[in-house]
Amino acid sequence: MAKYKHGEMSVVAQEETFNGFIRWALRIGFISIAILVFLAIFNS
Repeated sequence: MAKYKHGEMSVVAQEETFNGFIRWALRIGFISIAILVFLAIFNS
């Protein structure tokens, strides 16, 4: 079995996936807040 050395593994794909997840989570959050503000303003 190969010896594991901390910090040698490439994590580029994991970082891109995480950044994409955060980007979509922020978009959904902002859209949800905008919808709630719209409903509050127009008293729907």
